[in-house]
Amino acid sequence: MANNYDWARSFTVDFSLLNGLSKTAESSKRYLSKVANMFCDGEAAAEMLKGGDPLVYEFYELGVPENAGDIAFGTSITYPGKVGKEFYMTKGHFHTVLETAEVYFCLSGEGGMIFENPEGDVTFEEFRPGAAVYVPQRYAHRSVNTGSEPLVTFFAFRGDAGHDYGTIETKGYRKLVVAKDGGGYELMDNPKWVG
Repeated sequence: MANNYDWARSFTVDFSLLNGLSKTAESSKRYLSKVANMFCDGEAAAEMLKGGDPLVYEFYELGVPENAGDIAFGTSITYPGKVGKEFYMTKGHFHTVLETAEVYFCLSGEGGMIFENPEGDVTFEEFRPGAAVYVPQRYAHRSVNTGSEPLVTFFAFRGDAGHDYGTIETKGYRKLVVAKDGGGYELMDNPKWVG
């Protein structure tokens, strides 16, 4: 699908995600085989991959011009599931322009977002339909689906922010969001975190 957005004038994007379809935006899909190293339990990931390659998350991006005055926005869908005890999640990223904030608005599903700054401050904010989560400047962020339905969020950030996935791919997050015995979730230290 060609990018037919008129960034100099105006346009409408159809993010109607009923039945997983959008009329004007294309999704980028992340299957377990492409993000398995992000999960702590490598053995559980390898075992799951023997039975197929489940879709962990996808996002709709528009190819915004990388200008300071433009706003990048899109929709992300994190599917329900777990690798071992760890809930399905997005890879997570810092922004290349570290002093960039971002806003996520939960359209449906439940879960949360885990944040971590370079100094080691970690926090978790819950998503529920109708709730907006603010990502402060200097924080890596990752969506986590702790529910049984797809977690669908809308996001927006400055057009020239860029994405730094490499830091997270190399170091990981200090904390993981895992299923708690008896239900719910909890944060635990990531034994694979590289300090």
